[in-house]
Amino acid sequence: MAWHLAETFETPDGYVKWASFGKGAPVVLLHGSPFSSYIWREIAPALARTRRVYVWDLLGFGQSEQREGQDVGLAAQGRIFARLLAHWGLSRPSIVAHDVGGAVALRALLLEGSEYGDLTLVDAVGGGQWGTGYFKLIRENAHVFEQLPDYAHEALVASHLRHATHSGYRPGVLSTYLDPWRGPQGQAAFYRQYRQFAQSQTDELEPLLGGVAVPTRIIWGREDRLLPAEFAEYLRSRIPDAALTWVEGAGHTIQEDAPARLLSRLAADFPTPGL
Repeated sequence: MAWHLAETFETPDGYVKWASFGKGAPVVLLHGSPFSSYIWREIAPALARTRRVYVWDLLGFGQSEQREGQDVGLAAQGRIFARLLAHWGLSRPSIVAHDVGGAVALRALLLEGSEYGDLTLVDAVGGGQWGTGYFKLIRENAHVFEQLPDYAHEALVASHLRHATHSGYRPGVLSTYLDPWRGPQGQAAFYRQYRQFAQSQTDELEPLLGGVAVPTRIIWGREDRLLPAEFAEYLRSRIPDAALTWVEGAGHTIQEDAPARLLSRLAADFPTPGL
């Protein structure tokens, strides 16, 4: 399906693209890496039947601006998100965050003074030693990967994206995820994010997680190979009264593997603490 973000928000490091639709209580959807808001293309319109839905592409991702010299680290993205929420004039919206979008949302809440009504973390980065393996290899050798021929770079990104799904992508989806990372500009942007997504930017959050005072639920794909089960348990153990729900047969991208089941959980009321 066509996915176009019509609105623009200027930041010191370039513009970010966003869109909103529907009527009702506000809910904001955050994507992760190396994805874009396109990952919410089925969830957002369904939620918009009863909610006002906001989506945006992180700086340097999707339809947002890519250029040399940008600060696209998690701290910068958290500041941008806090400014976006103020720009939208939202009062305690619901926040749904996936992958590194979780760290962005948590930074805005705990370090930037944003206020949420509730928080849902979907296979989300929020602490623990997540910046290892493939991620660490690229971050520490970004100068090498930046020189890959375009076909090798595209194959690497495609392989990583395939590793995120348990059931595979439908026709055309993988290509859409790859599009922002193609060409010299896209390739440079892809490795720029890896250079700047530092473990230290979530280490800052760890001692603050006990201060998350909004209702929080954690939704996790049982077959997640990028952020396995221990990361879900980590968040549940540190965020007060957080409720954890497993989605069987889904990987890191529940939005692709089990969109209907994810939607049903997002549409449900928050569990009562202690039950």
